[in-house]
Amino acid sequence: MASQTFQNNFEQRGTVKEVEEGSVLMPKFGEDGLIPCIATDVETGVILMFAYMNSEALTKTIQTREAHYWSRSRSELWKKGESSGHIQKVVDIRVDCDQDAICLIVEQIGAACHVGYYSCFHRSVELGASLDMRKIRLVKNEDNKKYDPSLVYGAKDK
Repeated sequence: MASQTFQNNFEQRGTVKEVEEGSVLMPKFGEDGLIPCIATDVETGVILMFAYMNSEALTKTIQTREAHYWSRSRSELWKKGESSGHIQKVVDIRVDCDQDAICLIVEQIGAACHVGYYSCFHRSVELGASLDMRKIRLVKNEDNKKYDPSLVYGAKDK
């Protein structure tokens, strides 16, 4: 497989000290040009979703103060809420100590999850319930969907 070069709008990575304790953004994008990103609710701290960003998505997010991500399935940039109207207004952007993960702190307008729930993390894994991992159950954290995704995205057969 041929090596692919990805655009990087940000400062090149410096020394370990510069990356871990410095004041310049030097995100570490993976070999695929992507960096993992989580979004959390500014009011509650609830984790809303996990997605990936490329350099362009991070740049647009910083410039517009609205969340943009990279769709791996569609291979395209997308603005959160472009189809549904459920946008994420960015209040703060944080990077971890190695600058290889992004955390957006957002004001979520509507639901974050494309299946209709407020959070994509709307289920918990039942802990300590069984020794047989094939029988582990998921427990709902949210009772009701915030919207009907079929009205926004159309019916899907999966």
